[in-house]
Amino acid sequence: MVKHVILWKLKDEYSGAEIKDIKAGIKSGLEGLKGNIPGLIDIKVNIEPLESSNCDLMLDSTFEDYESLKAYSKNPLHVDVANTKVRPYTASRICMDYEA
Repeated sequence: MVKHVILWKLKDEYSGAEIKDIKAGIKSGLEGLKGNIPGLIDIKVNIEPLESSNCDLMLDSTFEDYESLKAYSKNPLHVDVANTKVRPYTASRICMDYEA
């Protein structure tokens, strides 16, 4: 199995209500991919970090293997979510992939 973990920081320009909606959209969009992309075993988005955190959201996903992860990155369903719900709102992204 391969784990794919991403931490995002949202852009500073959003208000509290906007941030809540953006986070909910990212969560529903990404978690909605489960069962729709081959090789994707599990996907969760945490949108409620503790105050001690220096990021706003975390993606924790599990894939069958590295090839499945590479295919996910190009899958049109994932690309659509990334381009409409994630990238327009995020200022930074940190990623770690590893074998579990």
